[in-house]
Parts: sequence; structure tokens; C-alpha cells
Amino acid sequence: MSRILAIDQSTSATKAVLFDATGALLAKSSRDHRQIYPQPGWVEHDAEEIWQNVLAVIRDLAARHDLSQLAGLSLTNQRETIVVFDRQTGQPLHHALVWQDRRGDALCQKLREQGREKLVQAKTGLKIDTYFSASKLAWLIENKPDLAAKLRDGSAVIGTMDAYLIHRLTGGSVFATDHTNASRTLLFDVARHSNVESGSEGTRHRNVELRWDAELCDLFGVPMNALPEVRESASHFGETNADGALPRRVPIVGVMGDSQASLFAQRCFAPGATKATFGTGTSVLLNIGSQFKPAGQGAVTALAWVHKGTPTYASEGIINFSAATVAWLKDQLGLVRDAAESEALALAVPDNGGVYLVPAFAGLSAPYWSPDARAAIVGMTAHTRREHIVRAALESIAYQLRDVLDMMRGEAGVGLQSLHADGGPTRNQFLMQFTADLTGVELSVADVAESSAWGAAMNGLLALGEFKSLDELAALPRSTRTYSPRMPAAEVKRLHDGWLAAVKRIL
Repeated sequence: MSRILAIDQSTSATKAVLFDATGALLAKSSRDHRQIYPQPGWVEHDAEEIWQNVLAVIRDLAARHDLSQLAGLSLTNQRETIVVFDRQTGQPLHHALVWQDRRGDALCQKLREQGREKLVQAKTGLKIDTYFSASKLAWLIENKPDLAAKLRDGSAVIGTMDAYLIHRLTGGSVFATDHTNASRTLLFDVARHSNVESGSEGTRHRNVELRWDAELCDLFGVPMNALPEVRESASHFGETNADGALPRRVPIVGVMGDSQASLFAQRCFAPGATKATFGTGTSVLLNIGSQFKPAGQGAVTALAWVHKGTPTYASEGIINFSAATVAWLKDQLGLVRDAAESEALALAVPDNGGVYLVPAFAGLSAPYWSPDARAAIVGMTAHTRREHIVRAALESIAYQLRDVLDMMRGEAGVGLQSLHADGGPTRNQFLMQFTADLTGVELSVADVAESSAWGAAMNGLLALGEFKSLDELAALPRSTRTYSPRMPAAEVKRLHDGWLAAVKRIL
């Protein structure tokens, strides 16, 4: 049976995950990287450190497992994080600017005041917000003249983390990204396609013209010739031996942004299927089919994937801080030793004691989109204990998801048919049950927490011809754990009303 190695380059760590062709997880290795905070609201990663971590986790797996018959290497990554690097050597020319970074706020506000929001949303499906890549790039170009000169003369290029790592893995021979990552930059037109044709398989969009957009690039001052080629996720992206870490060269197949990859792994192939990836932030995606529909005020429209020339779109609600809130409790306050301890502490008290933690550390995203909001803990009394604050932090993840689902139900025009969850925090049973209670929806949690890695690998297996269709992938066996709502409706309303009052205080 074929084995495929997936690299999952996330906001906090880089993993190498080995799967067989059924999705069984055979082995994994992980290595954290530094979170760099030069100023309040600025978040950076050392892209060279991340590249070295990619090689380290591959070497670790290679030392413990026979990878000589590996079928291919797939890649999934944190979205929106952007790197400027040397076209020839691949060396980063500045720290990567992370999706959480807010240094583009002033430019975004200026563009909104100029009335550019409708133009951008009509082309990209997204909002003018520094969460996405373009305003951060504009800041670099304006504030780093040497770097801007290299972009203009072609010696430097721009890539999301996938394009950067593909360039490094192939020794610079391939400079390419996939549609899901390109579509998160605010520089890519996701709405342009032509030649709609109907047949026995339904409506299909042929000759899709999804592409980098000159008008958007001009708006943000980004040179188009510095941007990578865009390919479908289930494509070949060159070959690699990972700088000698692998025993032989293998094809790079299956590239996809992490949130879309988890939607794919959950087999959310039909309109109405929804997933929530619990990670540093939480991305909620609702499949809305093959027709582009601009979102309303709270959500954005995402390009879920392009397969055989046909785009699939999703309504997306973005939550900036989820598991990152628990990391803050550990790293900044010292209230927990590790994320696992948070569950026991939350269950040590019968309720939150009236305490609410609103984790607006980098503003609030959907459905509020308030970049100026700042985090707060409200409702504390002299009886408030560490356990109440930890419980409030976990509960905040579910409250934000509830708000996003309420928004999407109202805006998407597609009914919520199912809710799937994945990501490391799904191991926290308190959080999962509280989420089911708050949302009022049966929650299906994948047993394999590495859903993003498996989604990329599924695309890799498609590219290799191991599977011929999405239907074949949907038929693969999987194991899930289900959480059904059980909290009385009056209690749900009381708790959620308290959350809304806490949010109102910081807006």
C-alpha cells in the first residue's frame, strides 16, 4: 500500500506526518518555531528556522521508518502568512509576516475610507483586512526600500509558506502555489470563470480564469512578476529529496492551505457540509457549491479548492484566537503548565463564575470585524479563581464559534447540514461538549487530529492516480466521536447573553 508524507507547516509548529493510502496515521514528528513580537500587534516568524524545522522533522521520521518506497510528499500550511525571499537562493529577506500581524491596519482603513471594499470583495470574496497578506506586503514595500528594489528588479519574490517551501524543497526549480493559498492574499481574482456548460454531471465551469489580478496588485503596490505560478491542489509541484533527508527524490503532490485541507479531509464535498478547525485560530468553512457568491457583512467567501477545472467555494468565518488563548494562559500568565491541564481545571469548577474572557488580542474578526478591539476578562469578583479564568478561556472558543455559525446561517443561503471538527483542541472533551451545547448542533470529531495533513495527502493521492475521483475518497473508512447538545436551552441563552454583553463592553 502506498505511503505518503505530508508536511503540515502551521502557525506554531512544523509536522511531518506519514500516512498510508487509507488515511491511517503511521508516524509523525513535530518541531515548534519561535513566535516573534517586535511591537504590539506585530507577529513574525523566522522563515529560515521553519525551513530547517521541515528538514529536521523529515530526518526524524526517516531515521525511524523506511521511506525508500514513499509515493510522494504533500504540503499544507498556515494561510496568509507571507515571505519575501531571494529568487535564486530561496533565502528569506525578512521575517515572515504572520496572518495575525496587524501592521497593515492603517492602509486597510485608508482603502476602506476610499470606498475600495466593494471592488476587493467582488474579486476576492474577502474583506480589506490585514488578516490577509496584501496590506502586510504593502507595508514591507513602503518601509523596506532595499527589499522593494529587489522586488522591482526581479531578484526577490513573494510567496505564502507553501510557495516558499516548495522553492526550497526543489532547489529553486519550482516557484508555484495552489489556488487555496493564492486566494488568501487579496491579490487573486476568485470570481472570474467562463464557458459554463451543463451535462450529466451537472453544471461545470471550464477554462477557469482564476488568476492574479493587475488591478488588485496595483492597489496594494505589489509587482505581479514577483508572484508564483498557481496550480490546482491535486497537481505535481516538482520533485525533492528534502536536501538529502529522504533516501530518493519523490514528487511533491497535493498542496493546500490548512483550513481548506481539513474541509477536504472531512469529505465536505457537498453544499451544506461544514467544518471547524480548532487551532491557533479557528476557521469555519461551509461548502456553498461551484458558484461564486459574495458574502454578507460578517463572513468571507473562500475558494475551497479547484479540481479538474471546477472551483468549489465556501463561506468562511474566521476566529483569530482559539487555542492561542490557552497558549497565552500558559506562556504569558503561567496559569497552566500545558494545554492538556486546561480541561481538568475547567471541570474543577461547576461553571464560569460569571467570568468571560474576550480574546481580542489582535482585534475581533467574524462576525464583528473590529481590528481596534482589545482583549479583556470581565465579571471577576473576589471569589474568582484560576479555574474560572481557564474555563472562561476555553468557553470563549465555543462562544466565538457560535457567533460565526449564527452569522453564516443568516448569510450563506445554504442550510447547515453537518458540523465536523478537527485540530488538536478537539482532544479537550469539555470544550467539544460545550461547543455542541452552545451551537445546538451535533458535533462530529475526527479521530485523526491531523486532518489538514491528511487533506493535503488526499490531494496528493489524487495527483498520483491512487484515487480517480472525490467519490472514491468519500468512500474511505473513517472513525469519529459524536457530541450531542444536552444543555437546557435557557442555560445556553443565559451563558451566551453574558458573552454578548462582555463583547459589547470592548467594542
